[in-house]
Amino acid sequence: MAFDGIMMTMVRHEMTAVLSGARVSQIYQPARDELVFAFRTPEGAKKVLIRLSDAPRVHITTGSIENPPVPPMLCMLLRKRLGGARLDDITQPGNERVLCLHFEAVNEIGDREKLRLYIEIMGRYSNVVLTDGEDRVIDTVRRIDFSVSEERVLLPKMPYELPRMQDKLCIEASAPEAIAERIAASGGDDRAVLHTIQGISPIIARELCYRAEESDMLTCVSALKEMVEEGRGEPTLVCKADGSPMDFSFMDIRQYEGALRVQRFDSFGALLDTFFSDRDRIARMKAKSADIGKLLSNAVDRLSRKINLQKADLKKCADREQLQIKGDLLQANLYRIERGASAVTVENFYAEDNAPLTIRLDPTVSPAMNAQRFYKAYNKAKTREIMLAEQIEKATQELAYLESVRDILSRCETEAELSAVRAELREQGYLKTQKNAVKRKEKPLPPIEYQSADGFRILVGRNNKQNDQLTLHTARKNDMWLHTKGIHGTHVIIVSDGRQITDAAILEAARIAAAHSKGRDSAQVPVDYTLVKNVSKPNGALPGKVIYVNYHTVYVKPGTPGTD
Repeated sequence: MAFDGIMMTMVRHEMTAVLSGARVSQIYQPARDELVFAFRTPEGAKKVLIRLSDAPRVHITTGSIENPPVPPMLCMLLRKRLGGARLDDITQPGNERVLCLHFEAVNEIGDREKLRLYIEIMGRYSNVVLTDGEDRVIDTVRRIDFSVSEERVLLPKMPYELPRMQDKLCIEASAPEAIAERIAASGGDDRAVLHTIQGISPIIARELCYRAEESDMLTCVSALKEMVEEGRGEPTLVCKADGSPMDFSFMDIRQYEGALRVQRFDSFGALLDTFFSDRDRIARMKAKSADIGKLLSNAVDRLSRKINLQKADLKKCADREQLQIKGDLLQANLYRIERGASAVTVENFYAEDNAPLTIRLDPTVSPAMNAQRFYKAYNKAKTREIMLAEQIEKATQELAYLESVRDILSRCETEAELSAVRAELREQGYLKTQKNAVKRKEKPLPPIEYQSADGFRILVGRNNKQNDQLTLHTARKNDMWLHTKGIHGTHVIIVSDGRQITDAAILEAARIAAAHSKGRDSAQVPVDYTLVKNVSKPNGALPGKVIYVNYHTVYVKPGTPGTD
């Protein structure tokens, strides 16, 4: 799986056909290594996605990508220089993975200027560089100074230089005979193809060798050259037996001989959107939530260690009764104990056989004071046991709360959901409010809504605060409340609307509750359900914490409407 140079050539042909003469209407930067350019074209609005990490690529996209509320500095610069600019041309050096977008823009004083946007898709070295009319760097996503590289420096006002090209033959600039001859001289296998032709990935190298078995390598190279020159690629998706995407290509893939399913698309943008949609969303949210995830992990680890230490101390307090017994035995035998004795052996009348018990004493104090010393230690242990039990209970509840937040974080799909988690953690004191931070009143997110097959609305809380709002304020007493049993998850409400809630609706809602829980990957998940009137919130409880009575439990396979 790779976004190779010839794939970029195909994407370039597609972008040129759709975007030639288009104007930039908006620029977004959803993540540090991700840019989205929106264009106005005669056929309507089009978007180009540029991604530099975790499967770097560039292509036209129809996916919905959330715009962050505060644009980064680079995004603001790009908006300033390229806002309203016209896209004149798209070029590519050979079949290298470098795309150059040529713009005509208007500067601050109204003069027209030529700008170029270089998009370098080169694995972990991927970059986007904006240059002026003299091809000097204006700015770049990833700056490279002399401490990183002495050969190629990317800093503002420095001349832009293309990355070093590989010693391979360009399919468009070379004769098929020369390419076939070098492949044969290098061994004739897929590795030879890979090291000879510029801009192809391993799957294409294997495909050419597979086809060459039926004809010859020269014929295959000639067909590839014709395809690239005409820009008539075949957007192809290779899927596993279960339908999950495995690889993609700019040409039809026959090498698997029917063992894998091959799907064709109308455009390369649609192909890449399909292949990367879920992966991009997960990677984007993982990057944006990394700081919260680290904070929660540290807090959970700290609380776990604290609880273990407290339980160890509590175990020591279990022997406090022996302290009282020794105090009583000393008090009953004061007349027998000589002052200054370091130990005394007495009959233990608390034991069934009155077995003798030796008690160590402090020789510097009187026997009566030794007895009081044991009583004092007993009372101290008793008080500590009560305090430790309370602290362990409080810490256990806090640990459960943090685990629930961590589960919610793992299910966040949008920036708004992530912002809600941040706001909740700030309210609880886990995140500090930044000084001089601009306060923005964010619109509350609505709960996730589904509908059962028999017409009941099913509402799902997105976070702990929304769980409380949904269960304690939005839902009516005769609505049905559901939650996974003993597993962190969200609150689910079946809205009755005055009707009798059916067993089928309860089963559907239970599957949804299981899907929105930590047990979503399990085969069977227990889900409790009861009427909302049986649910209450303890005084002082953390967000999302409730207690409930008169409930039933059903075991279901996690799933949402539309899934098996």
